[in-house]
Amino acid sequence: MTETTNIFGLRAIIEAIESGSTINKIYLQKGLRGSLYYELDKLIKDSKIATSTVPVEKLNRLSKNSNHQGAVAQISPIDFYDLETLLDDTLEANKVPFFLILDQLSDVRNFGAIIRTAECTGVNGIIIQKNGSAPVNAETIKTSAGAAFKMPICKVDHIKDALFILQASNIKTVAATEKTESSIYDVNFNQPIAVIMGSEHRGVNPSVLKMVDYKAKLPLLGSIESLNVSVACGVFLYETVRQRSINL
Repeated sequence: MTETTNIFGLRAIIEAIESGSTINKIYLQKGLRGSLYYELDKLIKDSKIATSTVPVEKLNRLSKNSNHQGAVAQISPIDFYDLETLLDDTLEANKVPFFLILDQLSDVRNFGAIIRTAECTGVNGIIIQKNGSAPVNAETIKTSAGAAFKMPICKVDHIKDALFILQASNIKTVAATEKTESSIYDVNFNQPIAVIMGSEHRGVNPSVLKMVDYKAKLPLLGSIESLNVSVACGVFLYETVRQRSINL
């Protein structure tokens, strides 16, 4: 299993950012000062990298008690794709676009399971937001059964940015939500489509729901009010496969 690489030290992290390394998250000790810290802080803000202020004990564990200078960064084990480039490549290959958008999904195991299902169902790419999304780390890789190395994953500043790009290419967007009367079985997935799944606790953001072409829910016949997001996602993806298979 590929492990997420930790780098530590202010200068080392600055050089990693400037070299274009994909960084999942940077952990900082509270109260940092000095010119190197301010240089790093500016790079973090310019690059919109997720950060977290943590006790020194956590930094000691992450760096195995090396001289971390109050900063540890987690380097992603995969490279991320540019959405517009991936979209162009998909269209040039004469594929009917099939994308999956995860609106700030936070659990790495759910993320890994979804990546695995997406790869099995022929999704062309997964789109996540830079901030507030589960990272691609060792646990994600493990849960995906290695599919994270095969599935193109794109990061965007905001989910709404992705919707604008996809809709401009005539790709319809369908959000999984209980805030609708429409069933998943009322939606035509046999067309260029992007499925949107929300976070575990909040679902799809209301501002995103206002932009989508379709909203759809799953029928729930028991007393439990919702499904695990990775399970619900699998149903949506396989409904797409089912509809497209009928028309082959």
